[in-house]
Amino acid sequence: MARKPRFYVKGVPCHVVQRGNNRQRCFLSDEDFGFYMRRLEDALQCYQVQLHAFVLMTNHVHLLMTPQDSEGISRVLQSVGRDYVRYFNNTYQRSGTLWEGRHKASLIDSERYFMLCMRYIELNPVRARMVKLPEEYHWSSFQQHGVGNDIASLTPHPLYLGLADNAQNRCSAYRALFTQHLTAEEIDKVRRCVRHNYPLADARFRAELEQRLGCEFGQLGPGRPLTIN
Repeated sequence: MARKPRFYVKGVPCHVVQRGNNRQRCFLSDEDFGFYMRRLEDALQCYQVQLHAFVLMTNHVHLLMTPQDSEGISRVLQSVGRDYVRYFNNTYQRSGTLWEGRHKASLIDSERYFMLCMRYIELNPVRARMVKLPEEYHWSSFQQHGVGNDIASLTPHPLYLGLADNAQNRCSAYRALFTQHLTAEEIDKVRRCVRHNYPLADARFRAELEQRLGCEFGQLGPGRPLTIN
């Protein structure tokens, strides 16, 4: 069966997921997480891609990024993946692939779903029962958004900056969003869209993307249309 293509659009945020091959662990220590983040920061600068949110889990990563051209995100993932695999194999005296062959990518309708996607990403460690609260997990953008610890690789999105007029109040306003749990329907929408490289968007925004890209996204998965009202 043909693989669904991934789409990237200049100025449109994209939720990217990359998993370890066969769901194997790809981070075994804090040094591993730190090396990945340093290489990610370098690649973001090199290819002019903005990182708005992230979480590094033990066997996969979530990144929410906005590129300045249609190739930037792919180049970032290729650069970081190549450097990190070399580091990981040398460190742990192993060989072979580490990541799944293809990462997943879902374009995000900023006006309606950007903040939802941010919360989905930063709540991953909570859903995985690794921590009780998002601030307890170190390798996540919640450390900046909700706690106030600066992360060099992050570029705050205008929607986040619009929460308040200063950093302290923005953190407070952002933390307040987490007092309400994501619904099962919201979680399912995000997961299905990124799994199938489908935009998380309403019908109007999806139609605009189809016109810009010259494609039709059609149905999400076999026989399962996605309707986002």
